[in-house]
Amino acid sequence: MTGPRDDDPAAGAGSGGTVQVRLPTILRAYTGGASTVSVELGSGATVSDVITELESHHPGVRARVLDETGQIRRFVNVYVEDEDVRFGDGLGTPIPAGATLSIIPAVAGG
Repeated sequence: MTGPRDDDPAAGAGSGGTVQVRLPTILRAYTGGASTVSVELGSGATVSDVITELESHHPGVRARVLDETGQIRRFVNVYVEDEDVRFGDGLGTPIPAGATLSIIPAVAGG
């Protein structure tokens, strides 16, 4: 009989799990100074789900990441692993179990 093993990383793909969220210094005031927090999500989770879960445990984060229309703020970049979600499905970008989501303030200048 063949099937996924308990130690097989692919066995949990798409079944929800822990996502690591990396936060910039400006948001660490909401997380007690933590630069990385873990978020537990169900299967089919998206970037929007991560932000909702962050807000439930760290009130104030959502308003710093999303604007009044519920979209990612202009000067905030959000990455799933190394992919900018703006070039994917935005807030609807799927988050695989074990992924890292990074919130990074944009840097401008000339």
